[in-house]
Amino acid sequence: MQSRREFLGQAVILAGGLILPAGVEAAAKAAAALSYDVVIYGGTSAAVTAAIQTARMGKSVAIVCPETHLGGMTTSGLGWTDTKQVAAIGGLAREFYHRIWLYYQNPEVWTRQERSSYLGLESQSGPAMDDKSQVMWTFEPHVAEGVMEKWLAEEKIAVHRGQSLNRKNGVVKQGARIVEIAATSGRRFRGKVFIDAGYEGDLMAAAGVRYRIGRDSAEEHDEPLNGIRFMVKGVDRYYNEDEYRGVDPYITPGVPKSGFISGIEGVFDGKEKLGQADHRLQSFNYRLCMTNDPGRRVYISKPQNYDERLYEILFRLYAAGQTSSFSTQPMPNNKTDSNAKGAMSFDFIGGDSSLVGHWNYSEADDKTRRKIVAAHRNYQQGLLWTLQNHPRIPPSVRDEMSKWGLDAEEFESNGHWPYQLYVREARRMIGQTMVTQHHVQRKPGYDVADSIGLGSYSLDSHIVRRVVVDGKIQNEGGFYVWWTTPYPIPYGAVTPKRAEATNLLVPVTLSATHAAFGSFRMEPTYMILGQAAATAAALAIDRKSAVQDVDYTALSKRLAADGQVLTARRPPAA
Repeated sequence: MQSRREFLGQAVILAGGLILPAGVEAAAKAAAALSYDVVIYGGTSAAVTAAIQTARMGKSVAIVCPETHLGGMTTSGLGWTDTKQVAAIGGLAREFYHRIWLYYQNPEVWTRQERSSYLGLESQSGPAMDDKSQVMWTFEPHVAEGVMEKWLAEEKIAVHRGQSLNRKNGVVKQGARIVEIAATSGRRFRGKVFIDAGYEGDLMAAAGVRYRIGRDSAEEHDEPLNGIRFMVKGVDRYYNEDEYRGVDPYITPGVPKSGFISGIEGVFDGKEKLGQADHRLQSFNYRLCMTNDPGRRVYISKPQNYDERLYEILFRLYAAGQTSSFSTQPMPNNKTDSNAKGAMSFDFIGGDSSLVGHWNYSEADDKTRRKIVAAHRNYQQGLLWTLQNHPRIPPSVRDEMSKWGLDAEEFESNGHWPYQLYVREARRMIGQTMVTQHHVQRKPGYDVADSIGLGSYSLDSHIVRRVVVDGKIQNEGGFYVWWTTPYPIPYGAVTPKRAEATNLLVPVTLSATHAAFGSFRMEPTYMILGQAAATAAALAIDRKSAVQDVDYTALSKRLAADGQVLTARRPPAA
């Protein structure tokens, strides 16, 4: 039987030495730049599919990334694949989910449950394990990582890990063309075309491409979901008028002068207007792989700098009758993909105020980013410890919550904690085409003539902040508008303005409003766009053209030949 460790280790052996550990980089600071046709910055799932597609088109390629573990959220706990229409997922993205399905065909990998017991489980849009279509939409984190590593090894992809971009002066340009990039280690990488496949958009920003952080105004593109907003009954699927169960927002209940309990930004008093643009972003969290199997359950320890004041809302919610605080979507072998659930849960809403909120993450230097990441882990670990141990949590709840722990088989080098913080939104490029809520909802007049793939998720933003309105706690900034009709994504959304960069493609922090990005920000979509960006990069190299001048007919023909789904039915008339 192939063990979990052997499965991951095999990928490194198959790489033939091309996957480089960070430790060998220091000695190469003074070395000449390494040259490739395409240089991909970032370690996300988009980076993986971009690299695979580049290699299959006969171009030399390297992934340069700060991460040690590749795959982004796909390999860091997000096994509950976000899509509402699986028919929209083709190409390399579908190949990935097929490879997952192939892995789980082996009876020996079902170590904690029978495969038959998992058949029939529903995912977000159909069978989790779809034997008819030979794809699987749910999976264990180490399996996703092993599949991706083996895939990269098969294509002999060079991966330079632990290489953070020197964001101050690490991008060398000649006019609007990027010539090379440098990491903080001193390593340098030259390319004909560059792809920024990071969650943060660091290469894009350092290259001088314009972008936004935060929410656009609702007025700018006539988008009801943009800007400052509260959920609306009949519009937002998860509207809940009494989500906080009447919990008092003040340290001394009923006494505003005592100040707000932790987790509340302030009073929403009309100085900010609904629909107004601002700097804030939706909340981040970790997607935890948990288990209630006593043989693998890892005890949740109390954080060293635990501060029970962070959880005052939680205490009051449970006193008012709340019964759960995280989801347990089932993954194979009695594991979970656990996400936020309820008024106070895994999302660190507002983030650490001492770090100016999680919306500061995008522009923060590497040291500050590490502090923000640590603050999220501390908060989430402390929340779990609180649910399992604190005397202000009802005994019945503590008993139930104590059945859960981190899974000992996952993320062994990181204390069983996921490698990647779920950065749901960071920078967003101002590119050739700005995609809006209306493109996603396929409104008349928003047709796309240069589709490079389909998006397939609802319009979804997690909560931005908590505020007090008329003495009551309310969530501000979230939305969830159910949408199941796939929509085309334009090539212009991944291409910068010509004057800013002629050999850069941006498939993750692409050109979209905050409202539209709420649908784009899903792992299958990132994989689709990674493949599309790589295809365009290869065509630009072949024709010695700017990425803005890639012939769309040739691009769409190659994408279709490689299985990408480019068109979908229109929604019924309203």
